[in-house]
Amino acid sequence: MMGTITATRRERTPLARAKLIKLARHATGVAGFLLAWQFLGMSGLVKWLPPAADTLVRAVTLAVDPTFLDDLRGTLTAAAIGLPLAVLVAVPLGLLLGTVPVVEEMTRVFVEFLRPIPSVALIPLALFFFQPEINAKVALIVFAASWPILINTLYGVRDVDPLGKETLRSFGFGPGAVIWRVSLPSAAPFIATGVRLAASITLILAISVEYIVGGSSGIGGFLIEASTGVGADAMIDVIAAMLWAGAIGLVVNTVLVRAERRLFKWRTT
Repeated sequence: MMGTITATRRERTPLARAKLIKLARHATGVAGFLLAWQFLGMSGLVKWLPPAADTLVRAVTLAVDPTFLDDLRGTLTAAAIGLPLAVLVAVPLGLLLGTVPVVEEMTRVFVEFLRPIPSVALIPLALFFFQPEINAKVALIVFAASWPILINTLYGVRDVDPLGKETLRSFGFGPGAVIWRVSLPSAAPFIATGVRLAASITLILAISVEYIVGGSSGIGGFLIEASTGVGADAMIDVIAAMLWAGAIGLVVNTVLVRAERRLFKWRTT
């Protein structure tokens, strides 16, 4: 028993050391970037770039700024509504296309036609059909975020072991049971990857719509107001808001990656 515990501790030690080394490298990279940013801002080599320290201080103060928090809430609300709707639309459609080849062949032209269309180009159309502004944001998020989920679901279903499906059919299970018990669980890691890719799209698109439309709420609206100012303070506000957007995207991606690894350990080992 003691030997097993000792062996386990020996196995964990190199793993913990590797994690510390990786964390130290990340910290060194961030520190180097901030030092370079501070130098460029203070030296005036990049005239429009404010010092890193001033920008970080402003980013911290935005955390208690009621106006910015309302804008942040508006952006996150649209993203939080649009992403689940995209999952509800894309996953069943991907299962259908991956399971029924005839349907996939009939719709392939439409998929390949619609998928390359930039979502930003559809903003005027979305605003015409969907009011108020948040409905247009949600509609565009659903359109843009559905594609990575749909394609990953489709590839995931195609990657399912045919033997598993045939085994279930031999026991008398119908097509619905085969999809629910075999195809969907097997495609789940692919779907999770599609959701993770779509999550970044939702945030980018929500801010883009707010910025292009010139809405009164959202991070995009905050960026418009900040960019209309004059002097270094205006640029500090713009970059500070961008830091918040990047930080939110990083947190969401980290949470989804950890959830994916925890749920699908058998895929990463």
